[in-house]
Amino acid sequence: MTKTKEKESPIHIYGPVPSRRLGFSLGIDILPYKTCTLDCIYCQLGPTPKKTVQQKEHFSSDIVLAQINKTLSSGQRIDYITFSGSGEPTLNTTLGKLIREIKKITDIPVAVLTNSTLLTKARVREALQAADLVVPSLDAATQEEFIAVNRPHSSLKIEDIIVGLKIFRQEFKGQIWLEIMLVKGKNDSPNHLNKLKAAVREIQPDRIQLNTVIRPPAEQFARALSLKDLEKIKKAFGKKCEIIADFAQMNQFPQSQDIERKILSMIQRRPVTLSDISASLGKHRDEVLKYLNILISNGKIKPLTHKGKTYYEPSSAGNSHK
Repeated sequence: MTKTKEKESPIHIYGPVPSRRLGFSLGIDILPYKTCTLDCIYCQLGPTPKKTVQQKEHFSSDIVLAQINKTLSSGQRIDYITFSGSGEPTLNTTLGKLIREIKKITDIPVAVLTNSTLLTKARVREALQAADLVVPSLDAATQEEFIAVNRPHSSLKIEDIIVGLKIFRQEFKGQIWLEIMLVKGKNDSPNHLNKLKAAVREIQPDRIQLNTVIRPPAEQFARALSLKDLEKIKKAFGKKCEIIADFAQMNQFPQSQDIERKILSMIQRRPVTLSDISASLGKHRDEVLKYLNILISNGKIKPLTHKGKTYYEPSSAGNSHK
């Protein structure tokens, strides 16, 4: 009976995949697709169909742990085990249990990527205590910018979230790398950046990581800042601040090239969506996205939007090298 359950269960593990910050990261996804408290205009996964702040046990923790164990036994290089995936990890009530169980079976550090919205809750902060690294995000210091960039659930207030981050910093013994996603014309005004800087100063993260829109966003009007702009902002935020660099290719098992070839083969036949590729390869969407982003940056494919859906097709450069 257990075998049947495992066979029918979703894929919770993806990778290890190259991460700009975490080296080779084994991704853990413990939520149904696009289960989130926010509907960020820059999200590479597209719009959030229905925002929620309700926490529950979405999947069996035993099945998730079995999939983690299986991947750990493969011998692949893993620098971090990372809870991220296709939604907000803290919406799953088993997060704390999963982190503690993982720490019992491996010395690989555990990271959690969170949008910070539920750090107002003591039980969420407690669930994260066993992690080695938490990467919370803070894109706004005022409700106006919060709504413009993150399009939050109606119950969420940015002032409360900033307080939650400050309390979490006091309680958490591990590393906190605070990510700020900047969108041109939305949250990059000098006045707002000063307010954001004041909030960050109160939170006291170990690192401040500036990011901008480098992947196909949910909304086409979400535009990137220039490197020059980011460098100026980095200087203003001080020595703890860094611009997240593109991932530098590292050596890994040759399966990545095989996946890229399969993706290219599909795309060369007809435009396909992320869901099409994920279903065809039996790979998690986030793992497929990593390879799509590599192929886009290498000029082999390009995204296009049609009737609200993102498709991928060969670029002219990609065609010329076939």
